Amino acid sequence: MELQNARLLKTLAYIQGEWVAATSGRTFPVCNPYNGEALAEVPDMGAEETLSAIRAAHEAFLTWRHQSAGERAQLLKKWHALQLKYTEDLAHLLTLEQGKPLAEARAEVAYGASFVEWFAEEARRTRGDVIPAPDHNRRMLAMKQAVGVVAAITPWNFPNAMITRKVAPALAAGCTVVLKPAEDTPLSALALAELAQEAGFPPGIFNIITSKNPAPVGEELTRNPLVKKLSFTGSTKIGKLLMRQCSDTVKNISLELGGNAPFIVLEDADVESAVTGAMAAKYRNAGQTCICANRIYVHAKLADTFVKRLSEQSQNLKSGYGLEPGVEIGPMINKEAIQKVESLVAEALSQGAQVKTGGNIAGERNNFFQATVLHQVHANMRINREEIFGPVAPVYTFETEEEVIRLANDTPYGLAAYFYGQDIRRVWRVAEALDYGMVGVNTGRISSPLAPFGGVKESGIGREGGHYGIQEFMETKYICLGDMDA
Repeated sequence: MELQNARLLKTLAYIQGEWVAATSGRTFPVCNPYNGEALAEVPDMGAEETLSAIRAAHEAFLTWRHQSAGERAQLLKKWHALQLKYTEDLAHLLTLEQGKPLAEARAEVAYGASFVEWFAEEARRTRGDVIPAPDHNRRMLAMKQAVGVVAAITPWNFPNAMITRKVAPALAAGCTVVLKPAEDTPLSALALAELAQEAGFPPGIFNIITSKNPAPVGEELTRNPLVKKLSFTGSTKIGKLLMRQCSDTVKNISLELGGNAPFIVLEDADVESAVTGAMAAKYRNAGQTCICANRIYVHAKLADTFVKRLSEQSQNLKSGYGLEPGVEIGPMINKEAIQKVESLVAEALSQGAQVKTGGNIAGERNNFFQATVLHQVHANMRINREEIFGPVAPVYTFETEEEVIRLANDTPYGLAAYFYGQDIRRVWRVAEALDYGMVGVNTGRISSPLAPFGGVKESGIGREGGHYGIQEFMETKYICLGDMDA
């Protein structure tokens, strides 16, 4: 594998400002999901190395928390500039280890860097309050302080942006970080650490543990009392496990978990705009995102037209190697992901769903799934209840607003929802009725560093992005000053 800047391909973990191997000497391969080629070997670490990283982060925190907001902001801005400078190498690396098309990888690098820029600026705006006291002998203050050492666990589907969305606000707040990136995609994380080192971050501020076996690493991160905060993005099942493990030390937690996003096309919607929005919300990253349109509800009057246009556009998507020009859908991350999507589609077809386009595994190595549109899907199918995490668009029909709101909310998840419609009174009514942390109205794209990202119900706790994001890494301390007139 060749990069213009070869030093961004790191094959060691990063602890206390040093590039280190596992104490056991064990490694594991990072493979290209397109062709199975081994890109690199990285350390297979465990609880011992995780403890070392936690201790390094704790020692660094004792100094880092006293740095001024301006000093922290300047280092973050340098890190941001370096990410933009090396966008092509970072994107190339991302495509190789994750599989998404290069255009999407470039967009992710830019999106990830935007969080660093945003939180560099937010570092200066972590204000407290002066509270009017109940009597003249006291003064009451509320101040914000960094929570401490942060454990961050990030997923494989956005191996760059999910890191900066956590690490940037943590560092801006005055925290230090121990990061465990997904075992499928650690190279993007290590490249970011190389750039953080070049930007001048002191040793111990940002540490990375790589591991093929995440359980002992996660156990140490969640149970160690020196870690004061856990920020996790991943499945609801693992999020619940980590939440239980954090309970013994009553850690501050942020969880961004699974989704089952409804995409609603109301009776008065513009069909072409809705199809465009559905394409954006469904097929990005081959459908492997937590806010993908998972259940597409179309009013019965518009269903035939919508399904026809969605099928035509889906059929025209180009699948292939992410480094090839014009590719819009890359391979899925692994065989388990392919098998899950295949089983969901097969079960839906056995229960009466109809394939309008796609529906099959594809590619020389059977590592792609075709862009697929299903019609005549109904609520008791497993594909309705589970997160698909693949390029499959199941279309349901409905008759009334009340019916579709009930169907959309009938899930334990509550991350993202989308709907298209024109009546402004109904827009407000539907937006408020949907039980989701984020709602896109007449758009299939909702993510922004300026806005709070997160869910309700079993889709998580806390928010990332916007001015809300940095607050997740700070505690509020109340100070009462007595005898002020003595």
